[in-house]
Amino acid sequence: MSISIPRCRLQLLYLLVTCGGLLLAGCASRGGHADSAGHADLPATPVLITAALIAEQRDARQRLQGDDLEALRAAPSAYTLGVGDLLAISVYQNADLTMAAQNAAGGAGEQNAANQQGFLINASGAIQFPLVGELTLAGLSAVQAKALLTERLGKYLQRPSVKLQVQAFRSQRIYVDGEVKQPGVQAINDLPMTLTEAVNRAGGITPAGDQSQLWLLRGGHSYHIDLPLLVQQGQDPNRLLLRNGDVLRVKALDESKVFVSGEVVTPKALLMHSGRLSLNEAIGESGGINPLTGDARRVFVVRRRQDAIELYQLDARDTGALALAESFELAPRDLVFIDASGLAQWYRTLSMVIPGALTSAVSAGKQ
Repeated sequence: MSISIPRCRLQLLYLLVTCGGLLLAGCASRGGHADSAGHADLPATPVLITAALIAEQRDARQRLQGDDLEALRAAPSAYTLGVGDLLAISVYQNADLTMAAQNAAGGAGEQNAANQQGFLINASGAIQFPLVGELTLAGLSAVQAKALLTERLGKYLQRPSVKLQVQAFRSQRIYVDGEVKQPGVQAINDLPMTLTEAVNRAGGITPAGDQSQLWLLRGGHSYHIDLPLLVQQGQDPNRLLLRNGDVLRVKALDESKVFVSGEVVTPKALLMHSGRLSLNEAIGESGGINPLTGDARRVFVVRRRQDAIELYQLDARDTGALALAESFELAPRDLVFIDASGLAQWYRTLSMVIPGALTSAVSAGKQ
């Protein structure tokens, strides 16, 4: 059976979450945001941490990531030409035509600025080629562009042999930011830009980066990528393809802290280990429950969602509670709160109302 918490203590937990865990005092001095609208999100009673709950949350987490990332999974396809790409084109046994084409292309100011000879796909998605004139190539693969140019030249030449290659890939790019060694712009070339390819080109994730907190922004939607979980599930990260305009960000470990407060030996903020930290680990790394003041029945986990506060409770006295605490995975920015025992609360209340009264009573009894 769960133990209900007085409303005032729920407000305290809410303040701890909204103010960043261990920054309760600073937030309270500013008045906080625990108004009536905020209180509406607080659950009346906590949800007991059980084996069934742990299994349900694990399945939901894996299912959510699998469904969310489905939009990123696609079969690799040929590179699509676009505005800004520079092409190298030659026609076999037609040296004069090839030279004239190169001179015509090299005469453009944009080509001179780049110190490269070739055919630049202009803002209209086309190139200018002798005999053919303007030829739209944007949206085609290199193979398709070669076939189209060969077809058009066939009207003037007998069996023209065309060689077409992309000399500089400029039309498609992605952006990698955050905890990687070389953040910045990366051009997409003829090799598929997979998730691992993008990370490797950026020099890999730094020791301060969180491999479980990769976020891909595409078309106004954010996709959360947990690399260790993908590998654990047997899913290949190379199946996640990036496309033009994508922004990939690797968050820092510091952004995924868990706060432990209340009746523990050492309240602190803890870093997660590649996105993983169990309730048992959090309590253990904080020195354990204070044996003098802590109530082992009232171990709470406060989790803030976008529109609500979730509250979980573990009775650490129960048989098997250690196994449950080890299996219950915390989420970034979770607050683990150990409530005080009834005797400790009574002592503190009395000390505030009548400072020194209990100490004086104990001293008098010893005389």
